[in-house]
Amino acid sequence: MREIIEAYRRIGGFQALHVAEAADVLKEAVERADLRFFSFTANLVATGLREAIAEAIRRRLFNVVVTTAGALDHDIAKAEGARYLPASFDLDDADLADKGYHRLGNLVISRDEYGPYVERFVFRALDSLDAERIATYELAGHFGRLMPEGSILGAAARAGVEVFVPGIADGAVGTAILTYNDVQRVKRGGRRVVIDVLKDEERLRELVASARSLAALIVGGGISKHHVIWWAQFKGGLDYVVYVTTATEYDGSLSGARPKEAITWGKVKRNAKAVHIMADATLVLPILLGYL
Repeated sequence: MREIIEAYRRIGGFQALHVAEAADVLKEAVERADLRFFSFTANLVATGLREAIAEAIRRRLFNVVVTTAGALDHDIAKAEGARYLPASFDLDDADLADKGYHRLGNLVISRDEYGPYVERFVFRALDSLDAERIATYELAGHFGRLMPEGSILGAAARAGVEVFVPGIADGAVGTAILTYNDVQRVKRGGRRVVIDVLKDEERLRELVASARSLAALIVGGGISKHHVIWWAQFKGGLDYVVYVTTATEYDGSLSGARPKEAITWGKVKRNAKAVHIMADATLVLPILLGYL
């Protein structure tokens, strides 16, 4: 990967140069920042990037993960044996639906291997849970201890990396927890599980407050991106940051906003080492993570 980064540096323009600069920023961040966030969206976990992300976490290149509910869904489904098949963006979606498939971009997955696999795992995991009130990072850790090391949650649990899911209700895992509680409500001796998202915020506040410097690799946008930069403002902003996205800033979206906009909010420091890469993460992350 070093040769690719140096080739991009010699190209010296456009997104190739940004990737080379991002490699430099992330290398320094891994060496110097004590709190290193890795933020990514669920769609990446549906691809083979899942294994690259898990390896980066296993090596503790990052020590805090913030992601979306679907990341847990895909990680669990794959760990349970679900097959994600390469396909096409141009398939007939009505035909796919009739045949019992979900489409995610140019991947397809059997409907029977998604929701049911996730629900089966969640029910089993909650049955073995001691606590009745739990934060998402604690729940992710519990899940991870029941999953293989090659999974994202499994790698995180073994490496002591905390995984935060601020929008946990927005996916199959959240619905499975709700359904589990429905079953427990009518079951003699049943025990419902309460997700305490404010406990997550207390833990993030503690992590940020005790850090000397903050770094983040933020892939994609939405809640996982915002949650990282939101908490960074309470420490004066990120010292190192790399965004990877295909979203544009011209509709005012958080997903498309560049790091320099976050300076106005105090979420990125004025003198931060920052790079914004406009590219598909499936093309960029294998290079950046492999280089690190």
